[in-house]
Amino acid sequence: MKRTLFGSATALMLMCLPASAQDYPTRPVRSIATSSAGGISDIFMRIIGEELSKRWGQPIVVENRAGGQFNIGARACADAAPDGYTICIMPADVLQYNRHVFKTLNYDLFKDLEPVTLLFYLTQALVASTSLNVTTLEQLAAASKANPGKLSYTAAAIPHQLFMENYIKQSGADIVRVPFKGGGDAVTGMLTGTTPIAFFGVGNFISHLQAGTIKGIAVDAEKRSLLFPNIPTIREIRPGTELTRADFSLWVPKGTPKAIIQKIRDEVARIADPAFIDRNVIQRGLEPVFNTPEQFAQALEAQRIHVEKVATEAGLKPQ
Repeated sequence: MKRTLFGSATALMLMCLPASAQDYPTRPVRSIATSSAGGISDIFMRIIGEELSKRWGQPIVVENRAGGQFNIGARACADAAPDGYTICIMPADVLQYNRHVFKTLNYDLFKDLEPVTLLFYLTQALVASTSLNVTTLEQLAAASKANPGKLSYTAAAIPHQLFMENYIKQSGADIVRVPFKGGGDAVTGMLTGTTPIAFFGVGNFISHLQAGTIKGIAVDAEKRSLLFPNIPTIREIRPGTELTRADFSLWVPKGTPKAIIQKIRDEVARIADPAFIDRNVIQRGLEPVFNTPEQFAQALEAQRIHVEKVATEAGLKPQ
């Protein structure tokens, strides 16, 4: 009955949409991914794009705009025409922190962009190249001291960068941070040994954890990952640690018609049936959400308050 009611309500809503939304899209849709090819947002957007293309009869062309702590992609999204033909997949948590660390941003998250839906939270994992032969924070610190000036790490989210910097300070580990460009680049850096330590989405390196070419040290989730129950949580090994949850969400340029925003969200939500969720979300180390634009906006406000508190306590200053 629920499925029937949902279908009837959706059909009625579509009948009430403006002609532009009913016909949308009539040409290819560009999708901006803020990570490099092979990163989690790139992979997921291509999966979603393939399904949307089947439903809409129009190609979804993924355009990678990586770098700049995701600011490059966010600016490209903000600059696009607000006509529904640019959809962007971005990490809301990182963009919120960016407002506290960059003195000058050429976009405003709340003034230049419109939220569509929070797609998922992702479990992030602190991992190391197998060549280091470490599985704990203590072993990692020891390995760095045995190789002074040689080890580096990368982290996608500012809270995880703060965690690493606090850990380095407290343990005396000799590890330096390098900029995060995207999941694909980070995995390559780990496998080649150029940046053998990383803290980012577990979905980027599931096959490598399974194969043993990358070793897990900890995950940032509230509970251990169903995929890797042998890896402890950060809270287990460092009680009291609180990390802002990493996420990826869909956005469009400010001014995009509300009816088109709603249509995009509803199409994406219909794609996310149980089989799709299990195959493409849970098995990738992600936690599904797919909320409405209104629910997403409320979540953003709650996140904004939390981020401001963390930024103040950490003494973050725009540079």
